[in-house]
Amino acid sequence: MESDDQYVTVVITQLVKPGCEKAYEAWLKDITSVSRTYAGHMGTNVIRPQLGVRSEYVIIFRFDSYENLKAWMTSEDREFWLNKGKPLIESDADVQEICGLEAWFSLPGKPLKTPPRYKTALLTWSAVFVLINLLNTFLVPLLRGLPPLIISLIVTIIMVVLLTYFVMPRVSRFFSFWLYGKSPKVKYRN
Repeated sequence: MESDDQYVTVVITQLVKPGCEKAYEAWLKDITSVSRTYAGHMGTNVIRPQLGVRSEYVIIFRFDSYENLKAWMTSEDREFWLNKGKPLIESDADVQEICGLEAWFSLPGKPLKTPPRYKTALLTWSAVFVLINLLNTFLVPLLRGLPPLIISLIVTIIMVVLLTYFVMPRVSRFFSFWLYGKSPKVKYRN
């Protein structure tokens, strides 16, 4: 990690044994509840399997610093719950640590590969530019009677939610060929 004062996200991917889904969900609820008691915990998200899209569970833990994340990742509590959950999963979990905006640039179901920073900055700026102009054009006129600080608060909340859950996952997927340097497959003719 580059700096101890950056937000840190851990993405854990696990394949659950068939027939163990209900027990896994209960285990998942317990381990995430315990993680919330650790200093710096900023939230947990669970992406459940979807038929035909993804067969594994993806658990995303966010912490305010690397040190606080490390305290959770090396804790006896976590070790206890991991041992308790072992009979429910098919193989060891895939664990990836990322920091800052890099979490926006991960593709579901793919190993995490961080694109060059200039590409993430350019793509983030482009998405923010388009979104802020759309919000200023369509939303701000509806909020004209409110104080400027409240308008700013509403616009930024909506923008962050849209960027995090809708815009950046789709934008990063759409521009994955550019972000990750995938070259198109060339077909040769004889």
